[in-house]
Amino acid sequence: MAHVILTGGLGHIGSALLKPLGEVHNIAVVDNFSTSRYPSLYADNLPASGIRYIEGDICTYDLKSLFRGRDVVIHLAAITDAATSALRPADVYWVNYHGTERVGEACVANGCRLLFPSTTSVYGKSEGLVDETSVLRPQSPYASSKLRAEQYLKTVDGLRFVILRWGTIYGASRGMRFHTFVNSACWAAATGKPIKVWKTALHQKRPYLYLGDAYRSVSHIIDKDLFNGDVYNVLTGNHSVSDILDVVRKYKNDVSVRTTDSPILNQNSYTVSYSKIRDTGWEPTGNLEAGIAETMELLSRIHR
Repeated sequence: MAHVILTGGLGHIGSALLKPLGEVHNIAVVDNFSTSRYPSLYADNLPASGIRYIEGDICTYDLKSLFRGRDVVIHLAAITDAATSALRPADVYWVNYHGTERVGEACVANGCRLLFPSTTSVYGKSEGLVDETSVLRPQSPYASSKLRAEQYLKTVDGLRFVILRWGTIYGASRGMRFHTFVNSACWAAATGKPIKVWKTALHQKRPYLYLGDAYRSVSHIIDKDLFNGDVYNVLTGNHSVSDILDVVRKYKNDVSVRTTDSPILNQNSYTVSYSKIRDTGWEPTGNLEAGIAETMELLSRIHR
C-alpha cells in the first residue's frame, strides 16, 4: 500500500480516482474548493477509512509538511479550461506552473515520487500521427503552462517523476465538469440545447481519454514504479467531433448543432500515438460509446 497525495482531488478526474485508489492505497486529498466540488466529499461507497481531506491551495499551503511521510503525489490541481484560459493567462500560469514548482520542491524535500498529468494539447497544430518526440506547438495559455511545467520538472535534481500527456477527459464522475466537448455535448443533448461546434472542427480528430482509463494509467505507473523521468501519451482513442455527435444521437436523436467561433482553434486534425506506454504493458479498456452512455444515463436522472 502506497501513501498517496492527490492534489485537486475533488475535481472531475480526482473524484473518479478516489474510490479505486482508496481501496488499495492510503489517500490524502488537498483541494482549495475553487470550483466548489463539495459533492465529491460525499460520494457513495468511498472507503470508510484511509482518505483524509485537506482544504488548501497548492500555491500557498505548506506542502513540504503536508507531503511528509507520503510516497506518491498525483498532481491534478490546475486550471484546465483551454478555451477560457485565454481570458486569464496570469492566473493559469500562476496555478499550473508556479503551483507545480512548489509541488516539485516539496516532493524532493520528502523523497516523494511525482505523477504529473499533462495534456496532449501541448502538440497544438500538428499533422498526422504524433508521438512523444513530435514538435510541440501549444496554442492556449493552458497548454503552454502545462508544457512549461513539464520542462521545469526535467530540471529538478533528485526528483523521481513521470509525465502523462492525457487526452481530453470524458466520462461521468461526481465532480465532473462540462467544458470539454464530449461532456458539453452530452449536457446540451440532455437539456435540449443546441450542441456548439467550432467552425471547421466537425471532421477534425483529437485524442480523448475515458476516466476509467485515466485511473488505470495512474495505477499502472504506481504498480510498475515507472517514475523514470519520461513522458507518455495516454488516450483511449482518437475521435472526430462527427464521431462524438453520432454516438450522442443514439441517446438523443433530435439534437441540433450550432457552429460557433472560438479564440483558440487548431486548424489541423491530428491523432496521437500511445504506443510508448503500450510497450510498458498498459492498454485502454474503455470506449467512447460506453463513456457517453454513462454520462447520458447520469444526466437523464436530472433532466427527464
